[in-house]
Amino acid sequence: MSTDRTALAFSADGIRALLPHRAPMLLLDRAYDVHPGVSGSGIKNVTVAEACFAGHYPDQAILPGVLIVEAMAQLVAVVYASAWSTGADPAADPGTAGRVGYLGAIRRMKFSRLVVPGDQLVLSTRLGQEFQGLTAVTVDARCDGVTVAEGSLTVTQRGPSGAVPATEPDEAARPPLDGRGSHGIR
Repeated sequence: MSTDRTALAFSADGIRALLPHRAPMLLLDRAYDVHPGVSGSGIKNVTVAEACFAGHYPDQAILPGVLIVEAMAQLVAVVYASAWSTGADPAADPGTAGRVGYLGAIRRMKFSRLVVPGDQLVLSTRLGQEFQGLTAVTVDARCDGVTVAEGSLTVTQRGPSGAVPATEPDEAARPPLDGRGSHGIR
């Protein structure tokens, strides 16, 4: 993917046009400094009105780490989707949301500070090498300039037809679960 394009920015409406996610799972409020197919930054504003705070430590509201990771993965999707568009406005291409892939792996993720209502997560990502439809990406999240989470993700791509590359061996190549056959049945 080319790095010679000018950096792009996306409002919440532009992000909704790029991604298939919707409330309450659309976690990215803004994306900026997006170099299509290469890197980008984004914002996730943390508010007390978010549904997760009703049950995730109700006496001490803490944003779950899995939602921080999901916000980072959505930024990765914006970086990818912005590269797929053929026009001047990537958010205007109706085919991009249908091509957004899946989170395949979370590696070496480290959380170093609690994220609470009132915080603003500043996210960043850089895409690495792609291999057979899988791409390793580095991600980090900061609040007030302090790193709160960092690590790497592996993401998949879906082609224009919606096909997803195989990420696991086929059923015949898997070892039996308990030695009695492929499904544990004699």
